[in-house]
Amino acid sequence: MAELLAPFRNGVFVAILAHAIIGLSLIWDKILLDQPGTRSIVNYVFWLGAMSVLGLCLIPFGFHWPGGKLFAIAFGAGAVQLIANYFYYDTLNLGEASQTLAIMGGFSPLFTWLIAIGLLREPLGGSSIPGFALMVAGGFFMFLSETLDVKRILPLTILAAATFGLSSVMQKLVFEETNFVSGYVLFTLGTFAAALFFLVRRDWRDQIFRSAEEASPRSKELYFLNRFISGVGSFLIFVAISHASPAIVDAISGLRYAIIFAGVYVIGRLRPDWLHEQYSGWPLAAKLIATALVIAGLVLIGLNGGSETA
Repeated sequence: MAELLAPFRNGVFVAILAHAIIGLSLIWDKILLDQPGTRSIVNYVFWLGAMSVLGLCLIPFGFHWPGGKLFAIAFGAGAVQLIANYFYYDTLNLGEASQTLAIMGGFSPLFTWLIAIGLLREPLGGSSIPGFALMVAGGFFMFLSETLDVKRILPLTILAAATFGLSSVMQKLVFEETNFVSGYVLFTLGTFAAALFFLVRRDWRDQIFRSAEEASPRSKELYFLNRFISGVGSFLIFVAISHASPAIVDAISGLRYAIIFAGVYVIGRLRPDWLHEQYSGWPLAAKLIATALVIAGLVLIGLNGGSETA
């Protein structure tokens, strides 16, 4: 059993697995967001946060009170993460899945690294700087792959990247001072509390309950199944951050967008009525180059980390 669990103590391996799972989940999220009954961003993010309360199930497995200051940081990290998810899904709802999400692959790790410089002793955790740079470059190459409505997409992208970066660094600060279970439980409390905020405004409450009524039973089943899958990926992100630099974990998100690119391409060929994405000429070439940069960056990170990470 110890040998089977050994890879999950390697932050790079766990981050790769987590981003792969989240990438697949995001493809389905985009399909659901195109459906009338599951189109509301407020409804989407509310249930995402509300379901985080399940993290309290880990309390019997090693939770202890970390102190007031650490509680505030952990609770705040969970709340900030839900805010980041709101901007994230709003960006996803604006346009093509592979396009609007892929640009996060460059901005998010860059913001995480800049925030980490002032708060963490090792912003990159001793990982390969060239590998990190290649993965960030891959994300920005996705940004250049197609013509964007910059005025609409860029502000939301920057807000999502900055809040995700802040949340990731705050999580790392907590994991440096307490065990995983204690940190994770407090994160989920913060996320759940932030979700309850969506019930304060009447129009938001109306969106949440109206969307729940309009959605077909099948859509609801698929939504909550996808939330479970996404939750597994998100949980693994926490595990990865507890073992590795948050900037590196964010940089590996480029793999998530490579999976989105490949998945959407296949779906577009098999079921063009589900997703309307265009792949030809420069956009196709640019996304292939971006994917190659991300893979090259992962290889350098693996080689820099020694045989275990490789």
